[in-house]
Amino acid sequence: MASGTKLLDRVTPRTIDEAECAASVLLAILFAHLLGAHHVSWAAFAGYMVMRGHVTETLMRGALRIVGTVAGGGLALAAAPVILPGWPLAALAMMLVGTVSLYAAIASRRSYAWLFFGLTFAMVMLDKLEHPDIALRDFVQTRILETVAGIAACLVVSLLSTLSLRRRWPAPPNPPPPSARWHRDAFRHACQAGVALALLVALGAAFRLPALAQGAIMVMAVMVLPITGIGHSGLVPVSRRILQRIIGCGVGALFAAAFLFAANGSPTLLLIGTLIGVTLGRHLENGDPAHRYIGTQFTLAVLVTLVPDRYDAVGLEPALERLMAIFVGIGVLLPVLLIGHALGVRRPMEPVVPPQDEAGGV
Repeated sequence: MASGTKLLDRVTPRTIDEAECAASVLLAILFAHLLGAHHVSWAAFAGYMVMRGHVTETLMRGALRIVGTVAGGGLALAAAPVILPGWPLAALAMMLVGTVSLYAAIASRRSYAWLFFGLTFAMVMLDKLEHPDIALRDFVQTRILETVAGIAACLVVSLLSTLSLRRRWPAPPNPPPPSARWHRDAFRHACQAGVALALLVALGAAFRLPALAQGAIMVMAVMVLPITGIGHSGLVPVSRRILQRIIGCGVGALFAAAFLFAANGSPTLLLIGTLIGVTLGRHLENGDPAHRYIGTQFTLAVLVTLVPDRYDAVGLEPALERLMAIFVGIGVLLPVLLIGHALGVRRPMEPVVPPQDEAGGV
């Protein structure tokens, strides 16, 4: 009895959070397979990223992700017949949607929905440019299905935990994200992201670059910064996020590769590796706030490698594509940031409080 009490004393809200994420990811994988999703790892992503310490927070975050995904996918479906297959109109549309969605993701109270609005639009359009034969409607439908599978898993786990474990180990309260007034630095920063996305379309059309959609995700994810961290130039904080993304993805890919070869096709060992990787990644994410992005990227690299669509077709290719996309994104983003940094003029920061929910962990 005494040993059991000592063990319980070691449990913290942080421990419960890590267990919730691991359980949610495993349940998301199950739901995705039951629903016939085409990209199971995307359901696992949602099962990880949407999870929060109370069911009401999880529900709100899940609703925002679904709204953003549906709106972005719907706009892409409506716009594609007009702006494709030619790339100039696609580049212009990408710049406009990317700028608007990223600015709102930085400054709006509903930042998570705005981020996925832009991400989904970019993924659909760039996948169509890279693979002209894909059926857009099917792609959008399966992306929504995968998102729903992940969010459903989060809600089940979060509800059960809220009614049981969280009564003893409640999660620290999160203040509601405030809305922001107009902010010129944030708009300039978002415009740079829009230009980088347009360049990605143009370069992809000219040189048939691979991993275009993943490159767009990388651009938007690393550009999501708190308003107070942008200043006259986002070059330094964005470069730091890029470095952390490289470290997290690289280490996560190595971890996943070790389990991949050790499993030798065994679904049980792959699921064990997924469980350990998610728990470890969340532990890193809950540690030093300055390095939490490394933990997020570590986890996502593990998921994209160890959560295949079919366990008889597992491989390192998805992780290598994710790493390749980082460098594709760097190639279009850094020149734009360097030019913006050179043209930037120092001026007093506007007194705007940034949203508390940083949503760049994709």
